[in-house]
Amino acid sequence: MDTKREVKKAAAATDWNPVTMLHDWGLRSSHAYSAGFLSIGLSFVSWLVSRGRKEPRDQSDRWGLFVGEWAPTFFALGIALKHEER
Repeated sequence: MDTKREVKKAAAATDWNPVTMLHDWGLRSSHAYSAGFLSIGLSFVSWLVSRGRKEPRDQSDRWGLFVGEWAPTFFALGIALKHEER
């Protein structure tokens, strides 16, 4: 029985949850959701700017796609933080 307690104690001592840490720092799900929507807007603005250029637009288009990939990450983080808030 002592072995089980020792294992549980060791597991608890090494338990590190980055979402809990972010929550403890004051980051809330609404912050992550807002960042997701901002990244969508930034991606759209970047795409619009690249459409207006007369030079090769490849780099600007790539930047818009790169920023657009942030949104799902922020939304997933928002869901994880929402679970911490309960």
